[in-house]
Amino acid sequence: MSQGGAAAGGAAKPQDRGWAWMVLVSAVLLQALTLGFPSCIGVFFTDLQQEFEASNSETSWFPSIMVAVLHGGGPLCSILVKRFGCRFAVMLGGLLSGVGMVSSSFCRSISQLYLTAGLITGLGSCFSFQAGVTVLGYYFIRWRTLANAIASTGVSLGFTLWPLLSQHLLDEMGWRNTFLIFGGILLNSCVCGAIMRPVELTAGSALQSAKAAEEPRRKAEAAQVSNGTSPHPELQQQQPRRTACLHVLHKYLAFDIFCQNKGYRIYTIGVTWMMMGFALPHVYLVPYAIQNGVEERRAALLISVIGLINIFIRPFTGLLSGHRIFTGRRIYLFSLAVLLCGLSNFICVISAQFSVLILYCIILSVAMSGVGALTFQVLMDVVEMDRFSSALGLFTVLESITLLIGPPLTGLLVDISGDFHYVFYTSSFFLISAAFFMGLSFCTLEKKTKLKEAPKAPLDTHYQYNEVSTEPQAESQSPPVAVYITSI
Repeated sequence: MSQGGAAAGGAAKPQDRGWAWMVLVSAVLLQALTLGFPSCIGVFFTDLQQEFEASNSETSWFPSIMVAVLHGGGPLCSILVKRFGCRFAVMLGGLLSGVGMVSSSFCRSISQLYLTAGLITGLGSCFSFQAGVTVLGYYFIRWRTLANAIASTGVSLGFTLWPLLSQHLLDEMGWRNTFLIFGGILLNSCVCGAIMRPVELTAGSALQSAKAAEEPRRKAEAAQVSNGTSPHPELQQQQPRRTACLHVLHKYLAFDIFCQNKGYRIYTIGVTWMMMGFALPHVYLVPYAIQNGVEERRAALLISVIGLINIFIRPFTGLLSGHRIFTGRRIYLFSLAVLLCGLSNFICVISAQFSVLILYCIILSVAMSGVGALTFQVLMDVVEMDRFSSALGLFTVLESITLLIGPPLTGLLVDISGDFHYVFYTSSFFLISAAFFMGLSFCTLEKKTKLKEAPKAPLDTHYQYNEVSTEPQAESQSPPVAVYITSI
């Protein structure tokens, strides 16, 4: 049952007021419990290596799988939300996350940890986070932009608190008991989901109109298949399957947009390449600091510094990028933030002293705030909003692949060389090259577009980098049934 259908028997809930703000508080907590959670994994890196006698590459598969599933499960979450509603998806995700971490406390091999903490907890976090973001679109219309900005601070809150809590519990009771406690903490996502009551869609809304317009098309397709002229019944049976598969791919994985829209293609390739190096410091910074003589508690503090600064810088970056001076130029601001991320890694190579690492975390946090605030805003700029949901599906699936393989490949390089500096060299290579690729490609695309527009009228807008209005929708409009959104 869809989000709108789930509420068919109840009264409509007020939007932009009253209970909506309780839902917003729940969304903040959800983002802290889900997207913020992987930030603490580096605290356990050394202990897990010693417990399972695993290499850097083998150990890094655990956080890589968790983060990749969290980001790449968007299309599956979208189907779940459309079928059962946001509240069910959030509560199911909380249950999976809790069960995954409780099961992890009993693991006897690193491969078992891949399944429990990596796959199960990652998938649960994906359901809870992305359904939690989706439900904000139902509760907020006028203040939707503000609500999403406030909700995103939960990620920074999680980045700040999870590493400190992890290090304290690890010192007091070991990693197994800590994972057991984490399972109980993550179950609180179910409480957040329970607060998210379904909202009845208003009559004549854009969503209901879209469903009404889609119904005749579905009936026509069914009639066309059933009245087909093929003499082979088995071919007639295969036709609906092909149609259904193509419909799913078109709706949730926008390959047609990728082939036709040059701006979307450049941006997707650039971000996918960038993700090969973006997550490396989060996984390896703590073990790198410990290996160079930094006390474990102080090493865990480094990740918390990144999260604390993000709490204040990310909203400011979002407001700054919305200024009219950056209209049509947000992709270049994003590329600049990625470039700064890459250049900041060289600070770690120069020295591993705690004071130097603190400076590195400050600069990296400022750059990360820009990347996190602009990632999906730029995607909205290059893709029409009516196809944003499906474009985001392919976008997140591709980036999840590089998030999955980046840390283990770099860990293998560290195992072979015995030098943690290669982590930061590798991260800088991917980030800097991605920044130049996106910046120069969009600059070239913009120049070509201007040359085409000079002698004649504008051509197909699919080949242009266009600004798409992101102003709040009118009150008569409703959000999409399911939108899967990830955050960086």
